[in-house]
Amino acid sequence: MAEANYAAPIKQSLLYLSRTCSVFKDEDSGFAPTPAQFTVAQHVAHVAQTIDWFVEGAFRPEGFDLDFASHQTAIRQCATLQDALTWLTRAVDNAGQVLAAKTDQEMLAPLPAGPIMAGQPRAAIVAAIAEHTAHHRGALAVYARLLGHAPPMPYAE
Repeated sequence: MAEANYAAPIKQSLLYLSRTCSVFKDEDSGFAPTPAQFTVAQHVAHVAQTIDWFVEGAFRPEGFDLDFASHQTAIRQCATLQDALTWLTRAVDNAGQVLAAKTDQEMLAPLPAGPIMAGQPRAAIVAAIAEHTAHHRGALAVYARLLGHAPPMPYAE
């Protein structure tokens, strides 16, 4: 069953990120250390968008959408942590469904040509999603501490 092999790490990443985000309050959604940085909500939205981006790009013939300006615009429009978490849950659920429907042969097929992971097996997106999510989980833990919150250990309750 492909989902057990490929979707589980993505779902686990959501669990870890959710634990880190559990300390934020609604009023923290717009916090960013500097005006140019993502807010709390935008960080989570970026993670969600990137999961969608990896899954879509891995399975379409033209590969990954490299219009990063439009990606930024969509992320910057996310104003609340609740909206971002809803997007994240939807992205993880979609990734799970897409990956569960793929055969091992499909997952081992090479990613499309281009500057993003070209030629690697499609299955490589799973580790890339987990690593990217971990990176932003760490940034959000720093944001939480800057706000005076103590984020819990993400790996256990």
